This record gives sequence, C-alpha cells and structure tokens, in this order.
Amino acid sequence: MEKNQLVLLIIMVTSIWFLNVSGQEQKIVTEAVAITVDLGKTIGRMDPVWAWLGYDEPNYTYMKDGKKLLSEFAEASSVPVYVRTHNLLTTGNGTPALKWGSTNAYTEDENGNPVYDWTTIDKIFDTYIERGMKPLVEIGFMPKALSSKPEPYQHSWPHGEIFTGWAYPPNDYNKWAKLIYQWVLHSVERYGQEEVETWYWEPWNEPNIGYWQGTTEEFLKLYDYSADAVKKALPTAIVGGPHVTGPNWEVSEKFLKTFLDHCLRGKNYCTGKIGSPLDFIAFHAKGSPKIVDGHIQMNLGAQLRDISRGFEIVASYPELKHLPVIIGESDPEGCAACSMEEHPENAYRNGTMYSSYTASAFARKFALADHFGINFKGAVTWAFEFENQPWFNGYRDLATNGVDKPVLNIFRMFGMMRGNRVVVSGDLAYDFLAVRDSSVRGEKPDVNALAAADSSTTTVMVWNYHDDDITGNVVSVELMIKGLHGKRVLIHHYRVDNNNSNSYEAWKKIGSPQNPTPQQYAELEKAGQLQLLTSPEWITADEGSLLLKFELPRQGVSLVKLSY
Repeated sequence: MEKNQLVLLIIMVTSIWFLNVSGQEQKIVTEAVAITVDLGKTIGRMDPVWAWLGYDEPNYTYMKDGKKLLSEFAEASSVPVYVRTHNLLTTGNGTPALKWGSTNAYTEDENGNPVYDWTTIDKIFDTYIERGMKPLVEIGFMPKALSSKPEPYQHSWPHGEIFTGWAYPPNDYNKWAKLIYQWVLHSVERYGQEEVETWYWEPWNEPNIGYWQGTTEEFLKLYDYSADAVKKALPTAIVGGPHVTGPNWEVSEKFLKTFLDHCLRGKNYCTGKIGSPLDFIAFHAKGSPKIVDGHIQMNLGAQLRDISRGFEIVASYPELKHLPVIIGESDPEGCAACSMEEHPENAYRNGTMYSSYTASAFARKFALADHFGINFKGAVTWAFEFENQPWFNGYRDLATNGVDKPVLNIFRMFGMMRGNRVVVSGDLAYDFLAVRDSSVRGEKPDVNALAAADSSTTTVMVWNYHDDDITGNVVSVELMIKGLHGKRVLIHHYRVDNNNSNSYEAWKKIGSPQNPTPQQYAELEKAGQLQLLTSPEWITADEGSLLLKFELPRQGVSLVKLSY
C-alpha cells in the first residue's frame, strides 16, 4: 500500500464527517468511551426522585393542553407524581396569565366574615387525583382580604413590580390559620383521610426573597400558625418547608438555618411551646445559563452547588438528617415564564441541550445525596406548559401547544428505571464532585451513565453533555454490563437526539409553522414521543457479561433496557 493511501485510510478510520439536522458538521471519534455497569455492586435505591412537577399558573392545570401533559407525565411514572403549584389561595376570577393564577378560595362578606369557596381548588386537585397524582400543597399566596397591604394586588409582570399585595403577611394570623384549617378539613372530606395523609403541605414559597414581603420573624410566625392549623385538622398530615432559594447563597443559607433552629428550639408563635412541626425539609436549586461568544453556555455546577450546600446543611443537624428532603424547584435557571425573545439564553429549552442537561443533573443529585447521607425524596422540575403561546418560544416547559419537547422523553426514560442503583465505572472525564465544583467546561464532554436493576430488568441511561451549546464530537460508547450470569436478554435501546424523539427538529424541518395543519400536528405529536434507536433484539450474555457498542452524538441521551 502506498504511503499516501495509508495516511488516507487512517484518517477515514479514525474519524468521519457528517451533517446533522441543523446543517453543522460533527466529527465522529472512533476512540471509545468505555463504561462498565456492575450489577453485583448496589449503591442504593433507584427512588423516583424525578417524579415531581411544578409551575406558577395553577389554572393551566384543568385546561386542554394542561390535562394532556399531566396525563402524559403521570403515564411515564410507575408511582404517583407529586405536583406543586403557586397561587392556590390567590384572589381572582381564575383567568391565567404568565406567573399568575387564582382560585378565589377566600373572600369576606361586608361584615368581615370569612367566605370559603373551594370550587377552583377542587378542579385543580381533582385533575391530579384523576390521574393518580398527588399535590405538594403550597399554602399561598395571600388572599386579598387577608393581605396587610392589598393594593395593588395583581402584578403586571413582566412590566412593573411583581411582588404586590399577594406577597404580604396576613392582617390577621388567626383568620389565616382558620382558612388553612378549613382547607385541610375540606380536603379530607372530599378525598379521604388516607389519601390526604400522603400529601405534603408547605407554607409559602422562597420567603427569603421578594415572594415574602415580611420579615424573617413574620415568616416563622406564618409557618407556626400554618403548621398548627394543618395538624389540628389532620394530626397525621405531613408539613414542612421552608422552600428557600439556593442555599449556596449566604442569604438563603442563613434563612434556612434560622428556620431549622426555630423548628427545633424556638418558641412557637402560635402555641407558645418550644419547637414547630417539621416532617420534611425543602429548598430550591437553580443553574445559570448565559450567552458566551455567541452561543449558550449552561452552568450545571451552579445548580449542583446549591443542592450540595443544602444537603450539607441538613446533614449538619443530627436531629433532622433522617427527614425527607425535597428540592422544591430544581432547574437550569430561575424563570420558567421568561421566553427566549427577551432572554436569548433560554433558547436551550427547545432542544437537546435541556434534555441532556436533565439526564446529567439528576444522576448527580443522587450522588450528592449519597455523599451526604441524605434522605432524598424528590426534585421538582419547575416546568409545565403555557396555553396559547407561540410554538417553541423558549419557555421552560415540557410541551408546546400540546406537543412534547425532547426533555419530556428523559422523564419517560427515568420512568423505566427502577430497583436499585448499581455501580458505574470507567475512564470518565467527570465525577459528581468535578461537575459540582467546575461544571462541564473542559475540552471533553461529560459522557457518563446512571444504571439501575431489579429482578427482571436492567436499565442504563447514558448521556453526552457539555455546558457549551456548540457542535461537538460524537462519541463511540462501549457499554459493558457485568453480572447477567448467562441470561438471555431482550434489549430495547431508546434515544433522544437531533434525529430521534425530537419534535423541535421535526418542527424546523417542516418550516417552523405557527399554524400547523392537522397532518403536520399529528407528525409533530409523533416526533415528540420517545423512540427506539434500533429494533429490539434478544442476546445471550456470554459468561455473565454483555458488551454493547453505539455512537452517541453531542447532547444525545440513550436508555438501554435489558429485560429477562
């Protein structure tokens, strides 16, 4: 063979070029990333921490696309999904708007006597219960008749002040407590004690920032009166909080510690006794994307540092370490209703950047909980859907106009993972501490896996993620699964990438229509579902191990499911 021919052959073998859907070139590197899954080494339970959902606008719950999305999210899970919403006590006629909703649950007559109306709250909770879901009940916000500063009441976001009359402390804590007491009693009457005992009740949202227009002491008073009212109505109810913003910020850290100290050793504002009921602990965690050199750069590390510090704080309280911990909002950034039109960095939400970020993030949440010995119960993805908005407008949602976005398919993948988490190893560029401390900013992408197994299945989620939303190398994955003991297994390989399970790329291919025809809509619906990369096949695991090889593009996520 001539020297020039040999050089050409080496170049062709080591890398090839192809055009992806967006028209950019990517390089396939034949040097493999080796990942080993050892079914004989258990880490802990594969708890469904992902099966938690939240959003600002409660009235979307029972609208057409809201019901559709809730059904799909519920169907993705083998356990009940918990749903958290703002504005469950906000005064208004039920007309939704961005970052707004209302139920008119509490008003007063001309003599100042309470008038309770559970009609809209019942519509919301009925929608959950009908789908086998459960509410994570956020007790808020302040009804106009109870607000210590009621005017102006409804905000005009995104223009003007957002923290208006609904964000203020009550003018009468006893009336506030009676409202909660009646709400819990009504819930028990409507849904039964056994059902309501499984719900989580938590007063307010992010009281360390503008969502609470009172002092820290006033929030502690609000919590004491609220928790006491819940427990009086249903002594076995689950109550907790405080749902502060990310604890890696010193202001949040101080507030969280003050709250925990109060619940343990403080004088209860309602009862006068020492301590307050606390059945779970909740805080929030967010990342911070931005535009860098003309492209979106995520910051997964920022979100993980919030989670890490929150877990560390809880672990520092021996009396509380056993309590369930819920990350009440856990997202790549902090404003679901901020579209990409005003915030171009939010364009990540439409495609595979969001889906690959989500896969990588949840795996590291598990690892951090293991690291600190935390009873990690759930992480609420604060993303739902926005009715009557432009297609793919860059809101943080799981579907647009009833069509599922790629990120929803990651939750479908998680829904297939059950049993126990098992050890994943290999020559991998990042572990959970490296991602927490430095995010994913190096030359190499974060190619890694999360694996679980029970008596009849093994599932392995593999992702190729990087903070920088730019064209990158396709990796060749060599996935070794050990411990199958000669079993004959049926393999299903699911994929989310530019070409699979991706309604956004399908939408762009048909010209990005804002008014799709019925036929186009059906095609987009189909493209939004989780798809198999290859046809299922039976394989015998020789000598107890199985080696699978596949290529994984940048921002791609695979789920390999073995059934036996």
